[in-house]
Amino acid sequence: MEAAEVARFLLLLIMSCSAITSSSASGNETDRLSLLDFKKSMTLDPQHALASWNDSTHFCSWEGVLCTSTSPRRVASIRLERRGLVGQISPSLGNLTLLTNLSLATNRLTGEIPPSLGHLQQLQYLFLSNNTLQGRIPSFANCSSLRVLWMHRNGLVGQFPAELPPSLRQLQISVNNLSGAIPASLSNITALSVISCVYNNFVGNIPDEFAKLSNMQQLYVGGNQLSGRFPQAVMNLSSLTDLSLGLNQLSGEVPPGLGSALRNLLLLELPVNFFHGPIPHSLTNASNLYYIEISRNSFSGMVPTAIGSLNKLEMLNLEYNQLQAESKQDWGFLNSLANCTELIDFSMTGNRLRGHVPASLGNLTNQLQYLYLAENQLSGEFPAGIANLDNLFTVALAVNQFSGALPEWLGSLKNLQKISLGTNLFSGAIPSSFSNLSQLADLNLESNLLVGQIPPSFANLRILKLLNISNNNLHGSIPKELFKIPTIVQISLYVNNLGGTLHPDIANARQLTYLQISSNNLSGLIPGTLGNCESLEIIELDHNAFTGSIPISLGNIRTLKVLNLSHNNLIGPIPASLGNLQLIEQLDLSFNNLKGEVPRKGIFKNASAMQIGGNQELCGGLPELHLPPCPAIPSDSDKHKLSIILKVVIPVAIAVSLAVVISVMLLFRRRKQANRSISLSSLGIEIPKISYSDLLRATESFAASNLIGQGRYGSVYRGKLFHDRNEVAIKVFSLETRGAQKSFIAECNALRNVRHRNLVPILTACSTMDSNGNDFKALVYEFMPRGDLYKLLYSTEDPEGSSYLNYISLDQRLSILVDVSDALAYLHHSHQGIIVHCDLKPSNILLDDDMVAHVGDFGLARFKFDSVTSSFTNSDSTSSVAIKGTIGYVAPECAGGGQVSTSSDVYSFGVILLEMFIRRRPTDAMFKDGMSIAKFTEINFPDNLLQIVDPQLLQELNLGKGTPVAIKDSGAQILQSVLSIGLCCTKTSTSERISMQEAAAKLHGIRDAYLRGNEGPAK
Repeated sequence: MEAAEVARFLLLLIMSCSAITSSSASGNETDRLSLLDFKKSMTLDPQHALASWNDSTHFCSWEGVLCTSTSPRRVASIRLERRGLVGQISPSLGNLTLLTNLSLATNRLTGEIPPSLGHLQQLQYLFLSNNTLQGRIPSFANCSSLRVLWMHRNGLVGQFPAELPPSLRQLQISVNNLSGAIPASLSNITALSVISCVYNNFVGNIPDEFAKLSNMQQLYVGGNQLSGRFPQAVMNLSSLTDLSLGLNQLSGEVPPGLGSALRNLLLLELPVNFFHGPIPHSLTNASNLYYIEISRNSFSGMVPTAIGSLNKLEMLNLEYNQLQAESKQDWGFLNSLANCTELIDFSMTGNRLRGHVPASLGNLTNQLQYLYLAENQLSGEFPAGIANLDNLFTVALAVNQFSGALPEWLGSLKNLQKISLGTNLFSGAIPSSFSNLSQLADLNLESNLLVGQIPPSFANLRILKLLNISNNNLHGSIPKELFKIPTIVQISLYVNNLGGTLHPDIANARQLTYLQISSNNLSGLIPGTLGNCESLEIIELDHNAFTGSIPISLGNIRTLKVLNLSHNNLIGPIPASLGNLQLIEQLDLSFNNLKGEVPRKGIFKNASAMQIGGNQELCGGLPELHLPPCPAIPSDSDKHKLSIILKVVIPVAIAVSLAVVISVMLLFRRRKQANRSISLSSLGIEIPKISYSDLLRATESFAASNLIGQGRYGSVYRGKLFHDRNEVAIKVFSLETRGAQKSFIAECNALRNVRHRNLVPILTACSTMDSNGNDFKALVYEFMPRGDLYKLLYSTEDPEGSSYLNYISLDQRLSILVDVSDALAYLHHSHQGIIVHCDLKPSNILLDDDMVAHVGDFGLARFKFDSVTSSFTNSDSTSSVAIKGTIGYVAPECAGGGQVSTSSDVYSFGVILLEMFIRRRPTDAMFKDGMSIAKFTEINFPDNLLQIVDPQLLQELNLGKGTPVAIKDSGAQILQSVLSIGLCCTKTSTSERISMQEAAAKLHGIRDAYLRGNEGPAK
């Protein structure tokens, strides 16, 4: 090669290398800019996960970012899961052409999934689950390397994704709002091993083409609207380990060869369908099965005798079918189950089991924790074999025909937490050994033939919540020791022969909610200390022999809903204090010896809600009561004369002495409290003194790890204060934010005099300077360990990212709504002034350990202290102020700055009610172009009601989405009644909305009726 050619070759080589270097550098810069775009798209970073994302370091050193090892380094992985990030996913991430892993799971990301992510050809793992993403799923057909795609627990809509790459192995899209059919085209992705699409709205059935998915291992399609027969394609999936078809509308028989075809099965879920016929005997061929859940179908015949060959079985739930067992041969399966040494949960509640339980029950493994045999036709004595199961947590034999005495050895099962033996024929005394069950929380012995006394040693049951021994033949007195159990919530002892008095120590039962001791022989006075039981909702003392007067203190129980004192020997007047009970729905004082004037306040204004007949000397009251008028009261002149006499008789010296004593006491009290309290004029009360340094220590210098929430005017931290080290929530106001000062004052004003069990309790306040000399303001509240309602509705219970929403039962939802409506009714109607919250939403509703709801965040509250004044004010203004509120919950009249009123809160409450039962956010993508959650409900009400409510409720109420709504005495009626209240609250016209008092009263009625209808044993 000549010199000129060599030179020309070297020049070309240099130019080529330069172009490559320039191209690589360009890609490197593109990655950096794309990451910065992502950071800009985040509106909140509570854990400061993106704090390192700046030009002071190379982007490969930024938190959550990993790069390729070759130079120049390019972004290969972004992992920012569980960081609390708020914002939208930047489309610029689609420029990261070497990205293989993108994990943004378990944040609070909103908006749509950018279609640009579908162009990342190197992407292998995409995790976007547990966010609030909306819109449709874009095409990922060009992501030729994609193996795992997780998008569950969002608000995604549209069809089942069909444009997917052939490389895909795992598809997780559960708990969204997807609809339509499952596409047959998925069968072309032969590498698929996991499909999970539970809790959507898919219809049809599993396509026959799925038979080609020979690598399929986990198939979860429960909680949809699938119909038809058992999907035949499944029988070809010989690699299948997990099969979940529950909560659908599938019918017919399960193929008899299921276990032979699917020998690798580990989990089989078929509950809440319409399957019938026998349980396939071939299941025993799937020798690795550890979980069988086929409850609430119509399976019949006998349980396969060889089921015990499944020696890895941990869960066997066969409840609520039509399975039979009576003869020794029928019960053969029980002998077989002795081989299942890992069995933990076994239920055959609600079947057709008859006769004596075989002794072989005692051969079951002592690993068994849950045993449910309730609601059958079993008889004979208490099954002796249970004595061998010393690790049992729950034993449920209720609603059978068992007889004989309860064995003393039952008290030796030290791990028992629940005993449900109601509605049987058990006789004899309650074993004293029950008091040894230190873990017992629920004891139900109702409707038996028990005699003897209630053991005083029950006081040893320190975590007992529910005690039901009603409808037996017990005698003796009610032990005062019961009232010392700190956790006791329900005492039901009605229809017995109990005598003696009701002990004043009942005041110790501060958590007591239900006191039902009707139809006994109790006598003496009703203790005035009963009024100290501030959680009571139901008091039933009727059909006893109580004497004396009705305690005035009963009027102090603000939570009271039912008070029945009828058919006793009570005397004296009806206390006017009972008219102060805001939540009272039923008052029965009939058939006593009461006399005097009937009050006219509160419940006494509603003749249909009270019963006072059988009291011959009552007078006055409402005209509808048809009582005689009361005698004339003394005239004003008579009162004046009496007043003069009293003034003359009282010695002046005594009055002077009293004044001196009171002055000295007040001076001493002031000195004693001077060093341990602080008076904030804005709060209007004396509260414990707290300093900035105290809060600094409590929150570990306001560490990000203690940040539990952030709002428009400040941040909320978790901390520990005072000597008892109780956890508190500390709201620190961002005073540099416009309106924060007013928010602090507004919240202080709102909390100055309010006291209600469903408002977040304030502990103290801090108004001082921080360490830099800046103004500092904070409020300290009781900590609510269950978080807020938004978290309950939309967050997972499993920190590893479960594919299921938190399970919220119907009674929990009703109770939360009752609590919130009570709080708002109090603010609107029961306070010396009217308070309008103005920002009611799920994140401002907090839950304590007992799932009691508390309304908080009064930063936007408005007040009206003069009943003549029509306008509402904030703390520093006398004019009406435009409400800001939160989109989706703001009443239409306030969205444009209209007049604030109590009906504005009613509207917000109605939206929350609908949201809780439909489980869709009011800002869901489907609610646009004039469609709102209220309009959506109205359109589907009542005919398509079951198409829109949360599928969890359908499961609990045993309803399918195709079930006719107009079924009397069904769960559908409950849903219809509740959603009807929501529609009454969300009327466009304020004059058409009901008041919070009306809403609260209706919800109390619905909840109480539902609970009364479900008082029987659960299993």
